[in-house]
Amino acid sequence: MTSPTIDQPSQTTTPTVPARVGVLGGGRMGAGIAHAFLTNGAEVVVVERDEPSARAAGNRVTRDIEKSLAREAIPGELADWTSQLTVSTEHAAFTGCDLVVEAVPEDWGLKCDSLRSIERHTGEQTWIASNTSSLSIDGLADELARPDRFIGLHFFNPVPASKLVEVVIGARTSPQLEQAALGWVSAIGKTPVVVHDAPGFASSRLGVAIALEAIRMVEEGVAAPRDIDNAMVLGYKFPVGPLELTDIVGLDVRLGIAEYLESRLGPRFAPPQLMREMVARGELGRKTGKGFYTYTD
Repeated sequence: MTSPTIDQPSQTTTPTVPARVGVLGGGRMGAGIAHAFLTNGAEVVVVERDEPSARAAGNRVTRDIEKSLAREAIPGELADWTSQLTVSTEHAAFTGCDLVVEAVPEDWGLKCDSLRSIERHTGEQTWIASNTSSLSIDGLADELARPDRFIGLHFFNPVPASKLVEVVIGARTSPQLEQAALGWVSAIGKTPVVVHDAPGFASSRLGVAIALEAIRMVEEGVAAPRDIDNAMVLGYKFPVGPLELTDIVGLDVRLGIAEYLESRLGPRFAPPQLMREMVARGELGRKTGKGFYTYTD
């Protein structure tokens, strides 16, 4: 039996990245997005909220570049790449960007404020994308004067290693932008999947559903976390189990997504009490050193 093939978007020309790309938010996801465009030929501007955050963002991107150089995934010297990176605390630094990707935390009010600010500080020719993992692209587009120039680009953590980008099409996203986005994703060496705007899109909706059921199984004493994860890795060929993946994503992030999906799709996405208790205790997963597993790195 042969494996099914993955359809690739048709391209009449070789896909290229935009010449100048902005990223709002330099956390783990934003730094990864910056790295992806930077190492594929774009000049990149990362904007953070204050100087300490900006320094941390620059360090994250630099570390990712160093890892790519060590793997010989990219040629040249570190300075060749960092010379194409600008880190700032001013949204005005986005002036002249062809594309700006918003990558701030998954908070509706923060997303809206951020997108409006990006639009104010860029020209009419700038494309704007959100890295939201679940929030409505159409709802976010309502906040913009040019909703036809807005799209969802949902990258996956860790961005440098992930091969997937979910391209989320809003009701007012222009066909030109959709085709351009497919080209950008291909140009940075990743595979796009096209999803029309719906709560949780495809990946978050399915991924969170599996994770919530796995957490309920822990809560009910059905099996230990490692055994649940091994069942999915060995039995269903998941690359990583749903509980370990929840630790990687962050329990707080997945709790926020689950609450949003519950509000839109009903009680089947209600977060388990165990999940709420772990978040309240600060057991958020890998980033805090403890979640369903304990981390010492």
